[in-house]
Amino acid sequence: MTFLSFLKKRACISALFALFLSLGNSVVDASAPQIRLSGDFQVETTFNGKTFRLDVAPPVWKIVVDEKYEKLPIYNPTASPWGRGRVLRAVNACECAVFGALEPESVVVRLESSGETLERGKDYEFEDSSGALGRLEGGKISPNGIVLVSYRCIESRIDSIVADDQGNVFLVCGKSTVLSPEPPILNEGQKRLGNVYLTGRAEKLGDDSVFPVDEVFSDEQDSLDAKAFVENVDRYYAENGGLDVPSVSTVGAAKKFLPNTWAKLTSGEEIRVLAWGDSVTACGFLPDDQRWQVKFVERLRAMFPNAKITLLTEAWGGRSSDSYRNEPSGSPKNYKEKVLDLKPDLIVSEFVNDAYMTEETVSKRYGEMKADFSANNIEWIILGPHYVRPDWMGLNSERDVDDDPRPLVKGLRKFSVANNIPFADTPNLYGKLWRSGIPYNTLMTNNINHPNAFGMELFAAALARLFEE
Repeated sequence: MTFLSFLKKRACISALFALFLSLGNSVVDASAPQIRLSGDFQVETTFNGKTFRLDVAPPVWKIVVDEKYEKLPIYNPTASPWGRGRVLRAVNACECAVFGALEPESVVVRLESSGETLERGKDYEFEDSSGALGRLEGGKISPNGIVLVSYRCIESRIDSIVADDQGNVFLVCGKSTVLSPEPPILNEGQKRLGNVYLTGRAEKLGDDSVFPVDEVFSDEQDSLDAKAFVENVDRYYAENGGLDVPSVSTVGAAKKFLPNTWAKLTSGEEIRVLAWGDSVTACGFLPDDQRWQVKFVERLRAMFPNAKITLLTEAWGGRSSDSYRNEPSGSPKNYKEKVLDLKPDLIVSEFVNDAYMTEETVSKRYGEMKADFSANNIEWIILGPHYVRPDWMGLNSERDVDDDPRPLVKGLRKFSVANNIPFADTPNLYGKLWRSGIPYNTLMTNNINHPNAFGMELFAAALARLFEE
């Protein structure tokens, strides 16, 4: 169901909600459960006039004994924290590491050949937060040597506070895992009141461990269902006074601002769509059919069954839009030869790595790209960046993160409005994940900025919205 059709069906209810909001009250708030900490690993939930105290099991330590490693690289203290050696398997994330999961003092390294226990700082070294292990020159580990490594690492978990249809409230435990825990799937008749996120080596729960689920999201049995989540985001806005969405980001934006693209989609004429971006677009960490651009084109084909869409991808991991534009002629990533000269009808650009840009920089650099695209008769959608590791965004928590604080996002929104360029507002969807009880960084396959399949679906949903009527 689209946002507009939903609003039509719920016009009267929305009006009632607006009235309550204007009075400083909310129907949703009146029946919302109250969840608070009542102990180091205990939460107290008041629901329908009854109070329940729920004990939460502390995080579990994973114990690894004599894990075999062959041909360790030389430890490189100047590399990125996860690139200084070989990341220990139990704390490995896709192309990276789960930071802080390793207990450094638990690490023991032995030679397989003799069983001799080796000495850190003399025979080997590792990075405490990432668990990247390497041998040292002059130490006892030979280039072809085999070592056995024992250590402990902490597992994460998401438990759900659940009410059944008899009014009982209880805790449903999620599965413990070092990387990317997911909320448990609920049974029919169960309602998710909140989630408890256990991560890291904290000795007790904190306020940022508890994620009360907003009423409009509470009936999701599987809270990693992208379709249900996006529909509930629409419902959330409908029941909370609506959302002032710029015309470039709402339903109908494509028809209004991409006339050539719209004409080709509706006429059945061939259209070339270029997905241009960084590692999130290259997406070597997921199967091809889970990439955002593939999911987006699938949605387009469903909406325009007669369309003849050719999908092109040009992406460069770890780089920005400036990186392309600064490459010389003849480079495998030269902007003119690898982007403009492909002559796409539509470019969808995704660059989370443009996050260093200020609002002023966005206006200048993206303005230059707009001129290039216009000169080549190319239409353009800017795909807003997803949320990334909290400290990289200046966030202290994964709760209360409705508003994206990055200057890049503020700049892109302003630029899109000023230049009538459709903006797929992925940040708005990621900013609502906490209201569904999902700590957004649990969607990252590398624990930093590479979304899983569910995260990719959110990109596709934000793009598809622009083409709905």
